[in-house]
Amino acid sequence: MRELVEIGPGKIVARGWRLSEVALVPTRRTRDIDDVSTEWQLDAYRFEIPAVAHPSDATMSPASVIEMGRLGGLGVLNGEGLWCRYVDPTSLLKELADTPAENAIERLQEIYAEPVKPELIAERIAELRAGGITTAIRFSPQHTAELAPLAVEAGVDLLVIQGTIVSAEHVSSGGDVLNLKQFIADLDVPVVVGGATNYKTAMHLMRTGAAGVIVGVGSDDWSTTDTVLGIDVPMASAIVEAAAARRDYLDETGGRYVHLIADGEMTNSGAIAKAIACGADSVMLGSILADAAESPAAGAWWHSAASHPKLPRGRFRPGDSGDVEVPDLEAILYGPSNSSDGSQNLFGGLRRAMAKTGYTTVKEFQKASLVTA
Repeated sequence: MRELVEIGPGKIVARGWRLSEVALVPTRRTRDIDDVSTEWQLDAYRFEIPAVAHPSDATMSPASVIEMGRLGGLGVLNGEGLWCRYVDPTSLLKELADTPAENAIERLQEIYAEPVKPELIAERIAELRAGGITTAIRFSPQHTAELAPLAVEAGVDLLVIQGTIVSAEHVSSGGDVLNLKQFIADLDVPVVVGGATNYKTAMHLMRTGAAGVIVGVGSDDWSTTDTVLGIDVPMASAIVEAAAARRDYLDETGGRYVHLIADGEMTNSGAIAKAIACGADSVMLGSILADAAESPAAGAWWHSAASHPKLPRGRFRPGDSGDVEVPDLEAILYGPSNSSDGSQNLFGGLRRAMAKTGYTTVKEFQKASLVTA
């Protein structure tokens, strides 16, 4: 039960905790790091690390999605992004990397005004399949009914339906709406959906039949969802509530397990460890991957919502100057690290945290003790 605080007559609010406000508590037992496994399985698909790459054009091109898969994680291509709007957006991504922050949002809106081309969705999935990886593509809830069947027909392995906030059924007086439960039931591929923000939204999304639920709205230093919409999601509390919903759903269904993917506040390996200790099965990595040499926008970062034509949400981080030495994706995920801030060797950090607290699997690590000041 969350702590409740009265902020004035008749208004009680719940206290939420961020990942930075909690810490792991070692047990009486430690483990040898070589005995620790970070393997994770979603539906029939197995991964070496519990990592899902955020479907941002800043970090995920077909080439970097394939590289993420080769390294043992799950890369997700944005099915409404530049790679499905332009035959070759390389020059546009280079332009964005060099764009000053004060001009970037307007330029993003101009570039993303180009419509999605259905034939490119099939081409991109074919390119990913040729790379020999588990393929995943993301669509927004508004365009899922129109575009997702094209991806399924092209042979995609996993479908990600992701928006800032996603509900099981969007209510509108304007006409047809997407009923996720009915839509997912008619699909032949596993679906990951989100983001959920608390127990209730997580439970509703689990009841749609999704294989995984994304928890959070991708909050980081470059997100403005809180200042534009007033919505903020303290991730430690959100994950714990979603994990409680999963336990109840497990009982409700007689054993159907839904994976939780934490999306927000993933700034270092310590945050990843704490997210899993709160109950997540995997984490979604966004701006931290923009630093990789393989990132197509050369260090620039923006959220998908930053290009919204009417209400952009998100600040733009310009790209790196050409004389900056940047790590490759493998170094960010596995090391070796030349930084002591936890931004590299993310899953080496996770393995060591698991070893120091006495756990050998991700599932066991969800039972780790946490403390707050």
